[in-house]
Amino acid sequence: MTKYKKNGKKLGVLGGMGPAAAAEFLRQLAARCPAATDQEHPVVYMIGDCEIPDRSTAIFGKGESPAPVLQARLQQLCAMGADILAVPCNTAHYFIDDFRDDLPRPLVHIIEETVLAARRLNPDGAWMLSTHGTRASGLYQKYADKHGYTLYLPNDEQAEKAQQAILHVKAGELALAGAVTKELVEELWHAGDLPVMTACTELPLGYAASGLPLEREVSSIGALVDACIGLLYDEVK
Repeated sequence: MTKYKKNGKKLGVLGGMGPAAAAEFLRQLAARCPAATDQEHPVVYMIGDCEIPDRSTAIFGKGESPAPVLQARLQQLCAMGADILAVPCNTAHYFIDDFRDDLPRPLVHIIEETVLAARRLNPDGAWMLSTHGTRASGLYQKYADKHGYTLYLPNDEQAEKAQQAILHVKAGELALAGAVTKELVEELWHAGDLPVMTACTELPLGYAASGLPLEREVSSIGALVDACIGLLYDEVK
């Protein structure tokens, strides 16, 4: 059996976008880490800033840009001692990409990691469910092109259902989110038998509440968790 040991790197997490998504990221991080005691888990610094301006609204030019707050909070996490940065919000990366190279510590890119996870699961492509902002930004398309991967996008009506599922999760209405997600995904599978990429960090919670098979989902939260663990632990030979 392969053994792992934490390497002492500290993880900085910028959450609040939304709160349930960040909580789910931390839950999965704790569940998946190769740790048997408290001390074998990594040190995590977290800022949960729920007042960061809405990302999708800003992408469409209808609201304040979150970029200054995102950059300030990530810098704050570095000052706290974080060696690695993670942001469990896909749409935020539209703004983060503009200053990512200026950050003093490396950032684990949720979008790129989700694309790579999807490619490992099914090299032939996946459906992409996301916020309207992430879809319009072209970020997933950019990273899919970088890695030679094919994304399949829902039509406008289906994209609106994804947005509704996201809003239900943000409102704490998981049963409604699950029902909308189930209806949407079954409609997509009728059109094409491909895994579903939950490319908004609220959507894995909606998918989990849907009763759909988990092995058919590529969770952006799960992809980010796995990538972070890969940087926080070393294999012991």
